[in-house]
Order: sequence, then C-alpha cells, then structure tokens
Amino acid sequence: MASSIPTTQPDEACLAAVDLARAAAEETAGVIGVGDYLGAQAEDTRVVSHFFDCPHPGYHGWRWSVTVARAARARTVTVDEVVLLPGEDALQAKTWVPWVERIQPGDVTPGVLLPITEDDPRLEPGYTGGEDAANSEPAEMSLVRTVVAELGLGRERVLSAEGRDEAAGRWLLGEGGPDNMLSRLAPDVCETCGFFVRLRGGLGSLFGVCANAYSVSDGTVVSIDHGCGAHSNVQAEEQIDEPPPPVWDTIEWETPISLFD
Repeated sequence: MASSIPTTQPDEACLAAVDLARAAAEETAGVIGVGDYLGAQAEDTRVVSHFFDCPHPGYHGWRWSVTVARAARARTVTVDEVVLLPGEDALQAKTWVPWVERIQPGDVTPGVLLPITEDDPRLEPGYTGGEDAANSEPAEMSLVRTVVAELGLGRERVLSAEGRDEAAGRWLLGEGGPDNMLSRLAPDVCETCGFFVRLRGGLGSLFGVCANAYSVSDGTVVSIDHGCGAHSNVQAEEQIDEPPPPVWDTIEWETPISLFD
C-alpha cells in the first residue's frame, strides 16, 4: 500500500477507476511491465493516485503511480499523470557527485587534463610584472624582469597559504614524512644528509628532495625529519685484518717437535 497518509477523503469515482489507471500504466510501461495493485491515496479533492508494482528487475522497489481526476459535477474520470516512483527499498543510482569532488590524488594519468577553477583556494594571483614587463625598452622594466625571474615569480598563479598548508600536511603524512618505519630505523634525519636538496620558499623550512639514487626516496619530496638507511653519514664498518684461528692447529710454536716423530 502507499506509505503516504491521505489528507482528504478520496473521491469514490476516482477511487474505483483502478482499471483505467492500470490501462494507462501498461500503455506507458511497455516492456517494463505493470505488476500487482498496491493501493491508492487521495491527493486533492476529486484527485486520487493509484499505485502498481513494477516487476522489471532493473527497477526493484519502484512503483507506477497513476493519478486520475474528475471535474466538478462530472461523472467521467480521466488520467492526469503516469510516473514511475522509487520506494523506500528501491534500486537507485548513487547520488551524483561533481567531478571536482570525485577526483583523487594520482588520478591525473598520461593524456588526462585537470582544469583549474578560478576560485581554487590552493592558488592565488602571482606577479608577472604586468604588461610593462614585456616592454624591452625601458631599463627599469628589464630590471623588473630580472628580479621576477630570480624570485621564481613570473607566473599568473602561485600557491596560496591554504595551498601550502594542504601540501605540507599531505607530505608529512605520506611516505616522505617522519612517521614511518623507514624513518624510525634510519641512522639520522634528512636535514643532515648530503643528498638532501632543500626546497625554496616557505615549504623549504620543512621539506626538500632526496637526490640519492640508492634511496627509495630518490626524486621525491621528503621532510627534514624523514630518514633512510642511505644517509650520507653512514660509515662502513671497520674490517678485521687478523685471520680467524685455524680449525685444527697442526703446529705448536712453543714446543718444537720433529715432523718425523
């Protein structure tokens, strides 16, 4: 039966128009089919909705709703609307999630483009020197271009404070951070390693890049308190020059004996 509670007394003529409602549902349903009658409910004065089960396996839990109506002082009942509605246990598609919320780190593979939105909180406008920076005539503009290039600017967008904090948090929790077995078993931290290349800017206070080809962190961002067994301060163990004692000593140096005894 319908789960909604009628708010008005159903019209008798509309309530009795079950066959009319089924015929309308079958005409609309086609190959999807119309199943058992589930009941009816009053929608308004002289307006009633009849419900039928949908037997199609692709619409489990759905039902046909056929709304019929009768004009004032008229005896004829007509079909107003036929729709397929989901029930409480209906099989439905998952709630649509915009691609901006669905995409995850690492999803940008070769050939995939990731457009940046104008309101991306991770970025803020950079400094390019303006239109005058492209002018090669004035000496001061040449100086501007030089300073801009040396400072690593000249980009339309740069990392915002939120973007830097987000990246720092992600890197600290990642494999290049301090909280992992590789760092705990390391002889020292990356900050004291000769292969540690520190980043520029604000992130350089916490991070750098590993340049040791023998380290699993080679070419990746590591925190200053990260570490591995390929630290530049690791020294080779001293080798013992003395040979080990013989398994069976056939010569006694303290008491010479004849080899013919």
